[in-house]
Amino acid sequence: MLVKTYASSVYGIESITVTVEVKVTSGTKYYIVGLPDSAIKESLQRIESAIQSAGSRMPRQKIVVNLAPADIRKEGSAYDLAIAMAILGASGQLQTEKLNDFLILGELSLDGGIQPIKGALPIAIQAKQDGFKGIILPKDNAREAAIVSGFQVYGVENIADVISFMDGKTILEETHVDPRTEFQRNINNYESDFSDVSGQSNIKRALEIAAAGGHNVILIGPPGSGKTMLAKRLPTILPPLNLHESLETTKIHSVAGRLAATESLMTVRPFRAPHHTISDVALVGGGANPQPGEISLAHHGVLFLDEMPEFKRSVLEVMRQPLEERKITISRARLTVDYPASFMLIASMNPCPCGYYNHPEKDCICSPGVVQKYLSKISGPLLDRIDLHIEVTPVDFNELSLSGQSENSATVRDRVIKAREKQSGRFITNQEVHCNAQMEDRMVREICHVSASGQQLLKSAMERLGLSARAYNRILKVSRTIADLDASEHIENEHLAEAIQYRSLDRESWAG
Repeated sequence: MLVKTYASSVYGIESITVTVEVKVTSGTKYYIVGLPDSAIKESLQRIESAIQSAGSRMPRQKIVVNLAPADIRKEGSAYDLAIAMAILGASGQLQTEKLNDFLILGELSLDGGIQPIKGALPIAIQAKQDGFKGIILPKDNAREAAIVSGFQVYGVENIADVISFMDGKTILEETHVDPRTEFQRNINNYESDFSDVSGQSNIKRALEIAAAGGHNVILIGPPGSGKTMLAKRLPTILPPLNLHESLETTKIHSVAGRLAATESLMTVRPFRAPHHTISDVALVGGGANPQPGEISLAHHGVLFLDEMPEFKRSVLEVMRQPLEERKITISRARLTVDYPASFMLIASMNPCPCGYYNHPEKDCICSPGVVQKYLSKISGPLLDRIDLHIEVTPVDFNELSLSGQSENSATVRDRVIKAREKQSGRFITNQEVHCNAQMEDRMVREICHVSASGQQLLKSAMERLGLSARAYNRILKVSRTIADLDASEHIENEHLAEAIQYRSLDRESWAG
């Protein structure tokens, strides 16, 4: 007897429905075809033990399992439950009428328990598009999949529950989640706040500009000056995620298996801070079975690289293309997947190996030439892609002792939101651009007009600092953001002057 059930395979952040065909005939042995990986080939022992734990029997006949389409490689253990249901149906131990209505996914334990899977959200979205009535999956993934409205989601803990449901003996409890209520309940639920940082008003101003325009930032300063503390609070002043951004971010974390069982929707912007020993594959994504990297997990959020010169040169250089295109393409011999990577980069670094170059009170002990060598660990093309270079100085005692004087994140965020609203109106005809930092060169020429005196100011800055054409465009973008924060229709000279001062590392005299 031939029975079909349906599962799913995730590629990138999208999924493809997989038909599980099982035929039980006279003979012996167990065959599984359709390009399965080792985890699927080893499923026989898990399935047999789980079926026996549920009080059913494993057929002692020839069992052929086909995973269609057969030309796409299938990976992971999420097919266990669908294969088990098809085997029980093909051997006459299970009623098969409901099998065509549901997508069935889950890894089986030897005692019949059902373990969590990856990618439940994109799988549920695709299942609804393919016309399935609902999805049966592990209980730990139920809230995540239930974000898809108008679709039945059943979270189960044991294979026996699924068997009873298919036979009509029990009714499974449907999981319901209102995405808008879930989204609004936890939006901007951050533990830290900008008001935690004493002093550093000029640095806060620069980070406000970065947040308003989506600009990349590098913070240069001695140890203990507050670089990490400031960076960790940058997401708290960014505009809240909208529902579309939240769903897209949740899909990526779902595919990577980073969502907790209690989470259904990511409602705050992600903040990723990988260690400097990270590999280039772990940063951008990839592997034999391609997975999202840190830059994709930071999509619609912030990627923080602490002590940037300590990262391997190859790791830093692979970020150049994603910073421009806001996506990363992973190519393998058998498939190519795209992962979105629209993130804000914020990096920090000491000014020299000892950390005290240009310190107002402590002496630098680095030998001549060491400072420049240390800075050269970050390539010029990568620095060009960072819009704001900010020098962070230590906070003195008087500023540290003041309490309750700093603006909180909500106040700063309101100004950032107003600036972003102006940008949204400006780019309303272009669906690919949402903030000033994402403008292409052609758009910069069309939008960022400056006066004759402003052009002269830019010319002298270009000649004095030796700026590249890319840095010139970055200055114009930052100037436009500063003007938006000031609610100015035109870029004034003071906006240009402030933007130029955020190119610290372009100054030839900076490192002596």
